[in-house]
Amino acid sequence: MKTRYTFLVLLGLSLSDVSFGTVRQVPSAYSTIQAAINASVNGDTVLVAPGTYQENIIFRGKQIVVTSHYAINADPSYIPGTIIDGSNPSNSDSGSVVRIVNGEDSTAVLQGFTLTGGHGTLWEDEHGQPNRYWEGGGILIALSSPTIRHNIIRNNNVNRTGGTSTGGGGIRLGDGAPRILNNIIINNAGMYGGGLVSNYAAPIVRNNIVAYNVVSPAVAGLPTYGGGGLWFNGNVQGNRIENNTIVGNSATGTGGSAGGRGGGLIAVFGATITTRNNIVWGNTQTTGAQLAAPGSVANVSYSDVEGGFAGVGNIDLNPTFADTSFYLMTGSPCIDAGDTAVAFNDREDPGNPGNALWPSRGVLRNDMGAYGGPRAAILNGFLTSVPDVGDKLTPQTFSLLQNYPNPFNPATIIEFQIPQSGFVSLRVFDVLGREVATLVDDAKSPGNYSVRWDATAAGSGTYFARLESNGKSQITKMLLIR
Repeated sequence: MKTRYTFLVLLGLSLSDVSFGTVRQVPSAYSTIQAAINASVNGDTVLVAPGTYQENIIFRGKQIVVTSHYAINADPSYIPGTIIDGSNPSNSDSGSVVRIVNGEDSTAVLQGFTLTGGHGTLWEDEHGQPNRYWEGGGILIALSSPTIRHNIIRNNNVNRTGGTSTGGGGIRLGDGAPRILNNIIINNAGMYGGGLVSNYAAPIVRNNIVAYNVVSPAVAGLPTYGGGGLWFNGNVQGNRIENNTIVGNSATGTGGSAGGRGGGLIAVFGATITTRNNIVWGNTQTTGAQLAAPGSVANVSYSDVEGGFAGVGNIDLNPTFADTSFYLMTGSPCIDAGDTAVAFNDREDPGNPGNALWPSRGVLRNDMGAYGGPRAAILNGFLTSVPDVGDKLTPQTFSLLQNYPNPFNPATIIEFQIPQSGFVSLRVFDVLGREVATLVDDAKSPGNYSVRWDATAAGSGTYFARLESNGKSQITKMLLIR
């Protein structure tokens, strides 16, 4: 059934820039998100109730809003509670969780979801045919300019073989002018742009947290191209990278001038980028600086960049994050340190004139990072704790996380974190205690790690991953279903 009504709260609060239309509810009226999209026409809203949806969706060129119930009252708990899991695509070559690739404009909106389990789409580069790349684990955008806001894009990994390379573990942008706003882009992986790739696009990337994304070879020895957090290519005017918190990302490997560079952010191959009011801190790379622009131009201002970067208003000071959600602590040098122009001011607290509205702090001058500026939003529903950036984002606990997806077929991702240097062993055993795979057997520095186990040669059943380091061990249970 279709319901047509004036959804005043939905459209007035979060979607004021789109037209009214039919609200198509999932799953009460449509069993899947894609079924609701297929039935929609321009101006419609697909409203998705909390739950996990095992889907890989495509907008099909429609100017529609696809949103969780976050749109009703801006309650951030709907975001981690409304999951699109793209780990089991009907076509293995189209493993992006969401594709927006048919000329959609800014009124095509994706809002309020957790996007996870994506393995990317084998995509022909619009500017480098016939090369084909695995790109866009969470979201693949091409020749389109949609609005992507208030999402968690996590645990997507495009490091696969069979293409020229792999990039944009979280998001891949190709041409167009997308708007990437108020998202958490975390724990994604590729061989370039672990968090986000912008290829000849002119996006607005604003008020996002980009954390713990990884660039590493899909197979040992393959070249990588930098940009653990963000990767920009193309001398395209109009890109704006503003008020983002870019922390704990890493870029390893080698390859040309970009390999292993720019753990936080990189501009490559003659790109020009404009970035202001950002925090780039605690990222790591094989060589060079956290913010890199080999053969390119990076116009950086009013930003806190670890190691320093030339530009008006830039600083190199520990941002002193609180222990949750990368909020700035009282006394942080990033408070009231952003661009002085009134257009970048934090929102004013109506109950305390002249002072910023939480989550911004201090007076009205822009705060650097994701919680500063006129479009800042509360993101504490997404991140419950963070390591101390003053200690290079060293994890505080020894932990083996639950693999994802689980159940799985034929591959799964296993993540772990170690708080101190030491020899690390990560092995897989069957129910009889027989070792079936050695995934890690090496000395490791403190940090967060992600390993892919391809179980193609293993039979269906229960398996156990065991992590050992410095006299500690943890075990997690995994289920392989053929």
